Amino acid sequence: MGEIIGLGIMLFLALIIFMKTVKIVPQRSAFIVERLGKYAGTLNAGFHVLIPFLDKVSYKHTLQENAIDVPSQLCVTKDNVTVEVDGILYIQVMDPQKASYGIENYRFAVTQLSQTTMRSVIGKLDLDKTFEERESMNSVIVEAVDKASDPWGVKVTRYEVKNIHPPQSVKDAMEKQMRAEREKRAQIAESEGDQQSRINRAEGERQEMVAFSEGEKQKRINEASGKGSEILQIAEATAKGIELVAQAISVKGGQEAVKLQIASDYIKQFGELAKTNNTMIIPQNMTDISAMIATATKVFDATSDNK
Repeated sequence: MGEIIGLGIMLFLALIIFMKTVKIVPQRSAFIVERLGKYAGTLNAGFHVLIPFLDKVSYKHTLQENAIDVPSQLCVTKDNVTVEVDGILYIQVMDPQKASYGIENYRFAVTQLSQTTMRSVIGKLDLDKTFEERESMNSVIVEAVDKASDPWGVKVTRYEVKNIHPPQSVKDAMEKQMRAEREKRAQIAESEGDQQSRINRAEGERQEMVAFSEGEKQKRINEASGKGSEILQIAEATAKGIELVAQAISVKGGQEAVKLQIASDYIKQFGELAKTNNTMIIPQNMTDISAMIATATKVFDATSDNK
């Protein structure tokens, strides 16, 4: 029975020695080993064997990027407005030895440093600028905290402002200002639309008048062209008729036909005049009619001789 108990104790001690001797470090992690209370080395990812009872893993660090929630704090702007600001800080351990011995708690230290830097940055800006200058504030905080945390073996990758909460009275004033600005823009847009509408109508009327005048101009040109063409055709027809008459007169018996036509037309017109008038002056004797016809015939003969 005693041998069994002794064997059990030996196995237990062997298990304890094995656990203190063998260390497996996960990926993206680093262990700080001390030997008799003094820094002995840094264990990276993998399998490691330590000296039992002499070596001890004192610190464990993750090499992954960590996000630290920076608590909200009250900051006073340049125009004396108190705002509540919070954010997120992203850090990464670059030197596990410095992170272990450079400062007691680097996470708490970078959080406090980011808060104090944020108060300093907010104090240099007016309230309106705090909402516009988030990128510049983030850059200033990252630069200041990263420079201060370099001896701690910590790299500050970025900082993001999450919320900026002004007092309720300031929120109400800002809301009124924004509402007034929106109404101003709406009135400007409406007036510009009305102006453009009037310009469009005036331009349309001008184009309509120009088109109407062009149409009238083209109409008159077409009418003049049509009248000119009509006159030309009448002149050509008249000339053609005169030419045909001249040709008919020049043939044998043509002059006698013309004389006969003149006498016939004279008598016809004299008869028409008697129909349309109640009072009519007639020659004293009908021989005057023969004299008038003879006179017209002599004129025709003189015209023919001149040709």
